[in-house]
Amino acid sequence: MSEPLIECVPNFSEGRRPEVIEQIVAAIRAVPGATVLDTSSDADHNRTVVTFVGAPEAVEQAAYAAIATAARLINLDEHRGEHPRIGATDVVPFVPLRGATMADCVAIARRLGERVGRELGIPVYLYEAAATRPERQNLANIRAGEYEGLKQTIATDPDRAPDFGPATLGPAGATVIGARPFLIAFNVYLNTADVQIADRIARAVRHSSGGLHFVKAMGVLVEGQAQVSMNLTNFEKTPVHRVVEMIRREAARYGALITHSELVGLIPEDALLDAAQWYLQLDRFTKDQVLERRLATARLAEEPAPAPTVDAFAGAVAEGTAAPGGGAVAAAAGALAAALAGMVARLTAGKKKYAEVEAQMTAIARDADALRLRLLQAVQADVDAFGRVMEAYRLPREDAGREAAIQAALIGAAGVPLGVAEAALEAMKLAGNAAALGNLNAITDAMAGVHMALAAIEIAALNVRINAASLTDPERAADYAGRAAAIVTEARALSADLLARAVERAGLDG
Repeated sequence: MSEPLIECVPNFSEGRRPEVIEQIVAAIRAVPGATVLDTSSDADHNRTVVTFVGAPEAVEQAAYAAIATAARLINLDEHRGEHPRIGATDVVPFVPLRGATMADCVAIARRLGERVGRELGIPVYLYEAAATRPERQNLANIRAGEYEGLKQTIATDPDRAPDFGPATLGPAGATVIGARPFLIAFNVYLNTADVQIADRIARAVRHSSGGLHFVKAMGVLVEGQAQVSMNLTNFEKTPVHRVVEMIRREAARYGALITHSELVGLIPEDALLDAAQWYLQLDRFTKDQVLERRLATARLAEEPAPAPTVDAFAGAVAEGTAAPGGGAVAAAAGALAAALAGMVARLTAGKKKYAEVEAQMTAIARDADALRLRLLQAVQADVDAFGRVMEAYRLPREDAGREAAIQAALIGAAGVPLGVAEAALEAMKLAGNAAALGNLNAITDAMAGVHMALAAIEIAALNVRINAASLTDPERAADYAGRAAAIVTEARALSADLLARAVERAGLDG
């Protein structure tokens, strides 16, 4: 079963300084397992929306890193823009995508909110599915009065007390964190500079004013052009084309026309297909008629790409360049440990003599395959993480964002080998079980797997320590170094025990 996938779409109150935006995005990318899909900035709104995905733990950590970075770089006392906001990191929604539930996202939102309030001293409000009060389910209620209004009332009005963090507002403002279904941020531009027309249309289409369900809208002026700015919270029940057509009719009342529309961030393919089916009047259309969808489900006769050879990897290590180096070798060693565990399991499964451990061997083979792939991916991840560290150090010393970029890169460079050490420990346990229960004729292969896993852990821990030592955050540095040391301690004791048992079982102690 594939790992759960969660989307996070944080909104930052900065759309005019690309160097600041890049540092925030770099902090997200530096977290292993977090993949940035899109970055969308608007200078008039003075706002940037980032879309990234990953496993629950990676997404939660990346969101924290982004909030911390934005808090250092954005001062709300100096911020002006068309879009309402209360914080440097204004809103952080989590969205369940694959193998995850809304309850999972609520749990992430509440853990993250508590941590942001405690460690960063930023007031946090929970919204949508994570809200602790009915009136806070709606983001607009929380943002009423914006940063300037909240600054005056947060300490005195009980209704404005945050869910986490202090009841005082600093330059980073407050942050709203929550869990919600997928949302489409969609803007429609009109051929007029009269923002009042956009305001009237927004009132007509938004649900809170008696318009369409699942539509939030406001009128703004962007580069001299009136814009109806919207969030569509359920495109399946209120499709995009219905919203566009209502705006078109309302605009005609004032002699205005739609000139164009835009997306902020990403949109599900189904939303576009629904619009295409409606406008083209394809009444009998089914979505599997889309060529790319049919290809995705078809089994095509393709020649597999050749796998990298051991010789090629060893040659790359030997070239004299800084990467791939010890970290990549640790990941490769861990992958080999997992491979050996899987080998022994497969040499055992199906053998009459070992029928009683068939289920265990099948599980070991399955889990070993997953670990092998994970550790092979970490080979390149380690190279990439080191590359980001070098890029950060090459920034001009006078660059105000240089130190933040270095720290974000070092976090990634420490996080990758920590993940390698954790995975290699799991591989060691699988190899040890294979040695204890598997085919006796392959027991030395399983023992080799234990040794390879220990080597991977020892090397990876060294890389964690060297990168953590350069972190300026002492708590984070101690956490990384402590976790690596704990894994090494456990691995040394476990490997000694596993190997001693294997030696005895193989009759090699004489």
